[in-house]
Amino acid sequence: MQTIGLIGGMSWESTTLYYKLINERVRDRMGKLHSAPLLLYSYDFEDIKQMQYGGRWSEAAASLAEVARRLEGAGARAIVLCTNTMHKLAPDIVSSVTIPFIHIGDATAQRIRARGYRRVGLLGTRFTMEEDFYIDRLRAHDLDVLVPPPEARADVNRIIYDELCLGVVADPSRRRYREVMAALVAAGAECIILGCTEITMLVGPDDTSVETFDTTAIHAETAADFAIG
Repeated sequence: MQTIGLIGGMSWESTTLYYKLINERVRDRMGKLHSAPLLLYSYDFEDIKQMQYGGRWSEAAASLAEVARRLEGAGARAIVLCTNTMHKLAPDIVSSVTIPFIHIGDATAQRIRARGYRRVGLLGTRFTMEEDFYIDRLRAHDLDVLVPPPEARADVNRIIYDELCLGVVADPSRRRYREVMAALVAAGAECIILGCTEITMLVGPDDTSVETFDTTAIHAETAADFAIG
């Protein structure tokens, strides 16, 4: 198998899911005691959050690029960035290494298109829902993307940073997410993208009337398949 380099810690709550899901996929496909060869760099997420909210994206880009180079130098044969939001800086990582970068947006869009959907509802951090870097990546796969209105986006973002990233899973927040997803479906969404790696901690297939696409699981499975070859 080929070694995967994971850039995690954004947050560590979701990075633990990556480790679990990648190894489960390898075990299920290969059997016996097989597990994935992985290299992990885990950030102090408070540092990353301060860069995000301070608009210090060039500083964050330089840091991620350096980590990717270090993982490649340590033997990684592909890079997996264990967060949706920081894919804003994917081009900086891609340009810094010679090995493949497994993009979470591409993996998710390919899975959605394989299921025959075209119009998707997107949940994520405010950066993911409001900026072009993620939505344009989905549109490149011929997907029409719907996002919640401003007040709902603020609630979705707040719950991610103030609760899920801290390991807090609360019923009122689950109800709010259900309301937001129902509104997206009413607006024409054929499916829902859980476009933040922590959202799967809160809601899933039973919380909405349409199919959900868990980016954490999809990304992890894609990484495992690359490792297996």
